[in-house]
Amino acid sequence: MSEESPIIIEAVDINTILKTLPHRYPFLLIDRVVGIRKDFSGIGIKNVTVNEPAFLGHFPERPVYPGVLMIEGMAQTAGVIGITSVEGTEKPRAVYFLTIDKCKFRKPVMPGDTVEYHMRLINRKRAMWWFHGDAKVNGVTVAEADVGAMLTD
Repeated sequence: MSEESPIIIEAVDINTILKTLPHRYPFLLIDRVVGIRKDFSGIGIKNVTVNEPAFLGHFPERPVYPGVLMIEGMAQTAGVIGITSVEGTEKPRAVYFLTIDKCKFRKPVMPGDTVEYHMRLINRKRAMWWFHGDAKVNGVTVAEADVGAMLTD
């Protein structure tokens, strides 16, 4: 994939995400997705707030956004990119994790940070997608992983 597809969707807001993914509070972990280029790439946005349930126990004296939730945010972003890129997708589909590879956490994420999940397609086979994700705060990579997901009806 040497050449990127043109942007087909400028932004997917929370209302569209709710129509696209089956996830709900407290496990809907993205607020919007911007710059979707067909099923090739897109950027998920997560505004981290101290009011989130994870901060009750992670950690009360020094709140740090859990890395596993960032990986889930990457997968949800990839799910939105995949679902909105498939013609005729009107109803929510289940999105299941297949793989998590090459996962690294580089810096802690704190309340008040905005995480950008930069997702880029690695491979696709039918209803299965593999993406590389870089989670960034203020342009600095805080986590990265290769994630695989499968869409089902």
